[in-house]
Amino acid sequence: MARELRQIKPVSYVGPKPVLDDVNRRLLAELQDDPRQTMSALARKVGMSAPAVTERVQRLEQSGVITGYRVDIDPAALGLPVAAYARIRPVPGQLPRVAALAASLPEVSECHRITCEDCFLIKVHAPAIEALEEILDRFVVHCQTVTSIVVSSPVPPRPLPLS
Repeated sequence: MARELRQIKPVSYVGPKPVLDDVNRRLLAELQDDPRQTMSALARKVGMSAPAVTERVQRLEQSGVITGYRVDIDPAALGLPVAAYARIRPVPGQLPRVAALAASLPEVSECHRITCEDCFLIKVHAPAIEALEEILDRFVVHCQTVTSIVVSSPVPPRPLPLS
């Protein structure tokens, strides 16, 4: 059974999640390795019935432990080889506008509310440095930015530890 792709919801870092038993951790490890596998294949790997695995996975989804399924695409393959992180410090009264602007720009792939002097950290993808500058210029009417261009990623995104 194919799993439908879901929109990744904003993540809240408050509130405890259910305690995970060893079986749920094994299910999560297998799903991190291959989120497209069928429930039958997953059940075989963990030595359970497909209905039991399906029920456990649904409970993990409903409780918010599993927040979505996604496809990772190389931004360069889409013509967006330039990646940058920008720290954003809104001027007084502009915090909601900065968040709304980040949400409205498709080139912004991540936006995090952070602690420190800055309020946001965004990740931006662009076809060229000039385009990156144009994207960042949309923010400067509302805030100050400090930008770091990604040169390489020696540790690419990876699954979370389940221990």
